Amino acid sequence: MAFPGPILLKRIPAEPGGRHLHRYDDYVATGGYESLKKALAMPPADIVKLVVDSGLRGRGGAGFPCGSKWTFLPKDIHPRYLAVNFDESEPGTFKDRYLIDYDPHILLEGIAIAAYANSITTSYIYIRGEYHREAQILEEALAEAYSHGIFGQKHAGTEFTHNCYVHRGAGAYICGEETGLLESLEGKRGWPRIKPPFPAIAGAFAKPTIINNVETLACVVPIVEHGAAWFKAMGTPSSSGPKLFGISGHVNAPGVYEEELGIKMSTLIEKYGGGVKGKFKAAIPGGISMGILATNQYDAELDFDIGKKYGVLGLGTAGVIVMNDQTSLPRILRNIVRFFSHESCGQCTPCREGTSWMHKILNRIVAGRGKPHDLDMLLELSQTMGAMPGTTICGLADGANWAVKTFLQKFPDDFKAVVKSPLVAGVSVPMAVTVSGAAAAPAGV
Repeated sequence: MAFPGPILLKRIPAEPGGRHLHRYDDYVATGGYESLKKALAMPPADIVKLVVDSGLRGRGGAGFPCGSKWTFLPKDIHPRYLAVNFDESEPGTFKDRYLIDYDPHILLEGIAIAAYANSITTSYIYIRGEYHREAQILEEALAEAYSHGIFGQKHAGTEFTHNCYVHRGAGAYICGEETGLLESLEGKRGWPRIKPPFPAIAGAFAKPTIINNVETLACVVPIVEHGAAWFKAMGTPSSSGPKLFGISGHVNAPGVYEEELGIKMSTLIEKYGGGVKGKFKAAIPGGISMGILATNQYDAELDFDIGKKYGVLGLGTAGVIVMNDQTSLPRILRNIVRFFSHESCGQCTPCREGTSWMHKILNRIVAGRGKPHDLDMLLELSQTMGAMPGTTICGLADGANWAVKTFLQKFPDDFKAVVKSPLVAGVSVPMAVTVSGAAAAPAGV
């Protein structure tokens, strides 16, 4: 079916200055908490099956099937916890902030449904430390929800009682990784854990824990309201449902927009982003850890299969960063690697040392002191950091190496132009850089 229009953003006016329905009474007046009432009349196992059948995949970056994650919880082990990942710290990503700014109760309703479906008694919303305003909005919405019996007391006809808390982080990107989040939640240093055990088996406080993204839980509300078939009718066979897309960079109308998965990036940019300022050159499809799309990939389909089709890590958070032909890609890559180097927790040597050396090399290149072999060294570092699964505990190193290798493989001339070619007897020596993978790039590259 054709995309029916805003679903998650239906209470947020498209035009500036409109009224945002973020209070409890407004939310209820527009159909809010009806899905929770419907869910409470269903057996919990039926709700889990509904989410499995919908094909809902995690909206936090990895795209793992939400319903499958719920089924991993071991039976008869309690208490269980739900950790809501609102540590939205990746550059280019701001969709969850936008949703909570103007419609926090859709998240709270999704939390209550997920908790009931999985016999969870306590939830923690782990929010990015810099989100001061959003933390206040959530606290106010939670107070409203408690006062109306959504949390803290038994629901009529059930024995279900649930409590929900806002837990503020301290500004560390690494705590967006689910086990780093759990460590921080427990009051410890935010170092990712070695897995297994996975959080569903031993998560928060060594108890079974589900970790879901804000947008993922918000999607549970319309799934319960309309059913799995309705949700699957949107998107593609492997990427169902609506999606929030953040558009930033060289566009005329940056912001957060909702469309079905599988929309072409060109359509998203032109229909919602107001078109490119200047001439399109490149785009990052979903936050800086996903790598870069080349100039000839403007029509890339934005779904969870984008990685294998267009030579990037994946869709990520669908935070599309658009760059025009006046952009210095070496400077962009330097900034990306600087971020990863700064935010590495330092636990794993390949990540700690690799991102640091990448940053030093790119600083030298941008300053005009680069040599051709620096480009080979960057590729070698990226391969060392991500050549084999298990090289590092979490995916931060993968984000850095995918950025480096896709920038160098898809835009080699931009980098060759800024490194100095040494002279021997007054004759220029050919460039040493071997941008491997260019000939064997995926379709569309």
